[in-house]
Amino acid sequence: MFTTQGDPAAGSRAGARPLILPFTEITREMTGLAGGKAANLGELTRAGFPVPPGHCLTTEAYRRVTRGAGLAEVLDALAGTPAQDTAGLAALAARARELVLAAPVPDDIAAAVREAAREPVAVRSSATAEDLPDASFAGQQDTFLNVTGPDAVLDAVRRCWASLWTDRAVAYRAANGVDHAGVRLAVVIQRMVAAEVAGVMFTADPVTGRRHQTVIDASPGLGEAVVSGAVNPDHFVVTPSGEIVTRRLGDKLVAVRPAEGGGVERVGRDGPAAGAACLTDEQVLALARLGTRVEDHYGAPQDTEWAIDAAGTLWLTQARPITTLYPLLGAGRTGRVYFCFSLAQGLHRPITPMGRSAMTLIASSVLGLYDPRRRAEDVLPDDPAMRLFFDMTGPLRGRIGRAVLPRVLDIMEARSAVVLRSLLDDPRFTPGRGRPLAALRFAARLALTYRLPARMAAALADPRTSRRRIDQVAELLGRRLAPPPGNPTAGQRLDHVERCLGSQVMPLLPLIAPGPLAGLLMFALAARLLRGRTRPGELLTVLRGLPHNVTTEMDLALWDAATRVRADEASVCALSGDGPPDGELPPVLRAELAAFLDRYGHRAVAEIDLGVPRWSDDPAHVLGVLANYLRVDDPAAAPDAQFSRGAREAEAMVATLARRAGPVRGPLVRFALRRARALAGARETPKFLVVGALGAMREQLAAVGAELAGRGLLAAPEDVFMLSLAEAREAVAGADRRELVERRRATYAREMRRRHVPRVLLSDGTEPEATATAPPAEGALTGTPASPGTVTGIARVVLDPVGARLAPGEILVAPSTDPGWTPLFLTAGGLVMEMGGPNSHGAVVAREYGIPAVVGVPGATSAVTDGQTITVDGTGGGVLIAPPAG
Repeated sequence: MFTTQGDPAAGSRAGARPLILPFTEITREMTGLAGGKAANLGELTRAGFPVPPGHCLTTEAYRRVTRGAGLAEVLDALAGTPAQDTAGLAALAARARELVLAAPVPDDIAAAVREAAREPVAVRSSATAEDLPDASFAGQQDTFLNVTGPDAVLDAVRRCWASLWTDRAVAYRAANGVDHAGVRLAVVIQRMVAAEVAGVMFTADPVTGRRHQTVIDASPGLGEAVVSGAVNPDHFVVTPSGEIVTRRLGDKLVAVRPAEGGGVERVGRDGPAAGAACLTDEQVLALARLGTRVEDHYGAPQDTEWAIDAAGTLWLTQARPITTLYPLLGAGRTGRVYFCFSLAQGLHRPITPMGRSAMTLIASSVLGLYDPRRRAEDVLPDDPAMRLFFDMTGPLRGRIGRAVLPRVLDIMEARSAVVLRSLLDDPRFTPGRGRPLAALRFAARLALTYRLPARMAAALADPRTSRRRIDQVAELLGRRLAPPPGNPTAGQRLDHVERCLGSQVMPLLPLIAPGPLAGLLMFALAARLLRGRTRPGELLTVLRGLPHNVTTEMDLALWDAATRVRADEASVCALSGDGPPDGELPPVLRAELAAFLDRYGHRAVAEIDLGVPRWSDDPAHVLGVLANYLRVDDPAAAPDAQFSRGAREAEAMVATLARRAGPVRGPLVRFALRRARALAGARETPKFLVVGALGAMREQLAAVGAELAGRGLLAAPEDVFMLSLAEAREAVAGADRRELVERRRATYAREMRRRHVPRVLLSDGTEPEATATAPPAEGALTGTPASPGTVTGIARVVLDPVGARLAPGEILVAPSTDPGWTPLFLTAGGLVMEMGGPNSHGAVVAREYGIPAVVGVPGATSAVTDGQTITVDGTGGGVLIAPPAG
């Protein structure tokens, strides 16, 4: 074994940093020295798995070769280049490759490589940022197969080192937030297996997420044919019981085989052999058993590569975690259905631990209205991915729940409703012998306690009574949320937070419900009376420009502020980036911002998470929206004009539909639709009040964080939001939580990069949507109509509204939206969302602003490219992408 003196922390004996190690001396903890691939191969070798023998040229060799290559300047430039600047990243990557390839290789390193190259080998890159639990980096660096001769192997090693700087590897690291300067490359030099058949094997289904279901793709020759996508391979699926439930044969028209003298060649295949299975059932089952052993060894599903040689020997050539799977929920519970509440609320990002604690208290308060013995922990499973799921198994197995839950989700989150309906016939979730009378008794008790029928009748008789009651509830809630008097201790502040969120907020909200509930019932009544007499989109037009919607009022208040800011030259300069160097806002802009934040500063993007800063904490988003509003120079496109126009169109439609209903039904239709307009806008008020409560409690927790940071128990005041309430209490009692917060922040940062969160997840990891979603209609993306009308414009794909810019008339394409997004609606020509139903938040606001909208469009942010011309049909529910010009 070649060694060099150096840092003893590098994993060597007596301070020596080895240049090359056999697999038998490598463990999984040696990623920093051997890279991810070699660390896994060493771990598998030491555990007795059939891994072809080989060596690892360690990261010490890469460090020595590149330390004088001049990479420092490139690394500095990469650090300042955003992931979106693909051209800039590619240019820097090319420069880095040139420097690495030009660097001389010291004699001792060359000798070590030649010593390991006595037979045909595979030379494979093994980066330190590779085969990680959250980012596999699969295929980002290069592999060279069937390399023969010491000089050829040394050349392949040099090219592996340079492949750390391929365009794709640099772009991948930038997209996943991996520091380029911290990555090193080791190189695997492994005996070449001349495979008769090879392929890949997943120990969980990577499409559906179902655990312990082995998925195998196989093709004759080397596995490169399968990995590169050069063939349609044979596809097998094996259950845990050893049953081959899927056997789909591919054409396998190409085989990749070792070439004479080194390298590989593609060989065409035809005739009956090409269509025959390349694995026997015995081989398929042997592979599945091997996969199960590998998964059991690592304790997590694995993505493996394998090969079978001419003698029939099965070899394992690679294993790494399957990074796309969502974690299992429910701590081993089986037969459960989980619904992602945070995603349905427009929160794609993870939720902070303190945010989860707050939602747990709120959920407990709501459950307590139904059954005081129930706790939120009964229905809120722990989620390692830091999202908020609810256990929907009980309602799905109950007769009333099966009838009501999908209908509620039709309004709240239409795509989830489709998925849940697909589970109604699943034998695992057939109705039990529950007591539907319990739910009916609860509904009756709630109606009597809050006098819902009488208050609904009063609201229909005079809608002003509903608005007065809302004002009374808001005033009462404000008194309940008032902070403890005097100079409360940290413990008293935590008591106050738990008391308010656990018992003081949610019991007030049913007092608000009668008005908007009566309005929605009137809308449903009118729809029934008009059945067969309306055209698509006409009824939804009635809901445009609704009065008394707090979110609409917020957006228009910000527009009013923008009109006053527009008249002040200093404020306009500040918003355009030409303000004073010290960053202080001009007086007019400062006053307008302060007035807006005084009323709406408790709101934020992702506002259901108490741990997320409010606009009053960081007004950058509000200032960005103000700057966006200043770009509106067409009076007809002004948001207040659009809102007024929508209200006039709605009133005209009420009159039209009433006339169409005839002399008998017409007056009732007119009354119902007018009451719907007068009352339904208040449906946003409960969330507005809840978010206000979260903002008030955040202020108390921020004070707790400041005290803990002052005592040295936290590194910074805001770290308190990376703790649960219970952990914050432990810190108040003297527990140092700095290391815990550091780990949490690393997990949170990793989860911020997660691109897919399932709407519905089963306890075995299955995502029902993966098997329940029907393909879109030919030529169009399809979703749910949400706001009538048709618009054609430039698509602007926005994944995070903070800092987003939307020119007037551009079509906003987003994963989902919450109130933090809606200021962007004021300049949008249309809206397309991956999430939501016709009465979800984004749909409601889109209707009120009169912009066509389609929601529940699967994969919209991937299918639509930023800058494309698209047509949004908010009446029919389609999104057409225009073909490229020319």
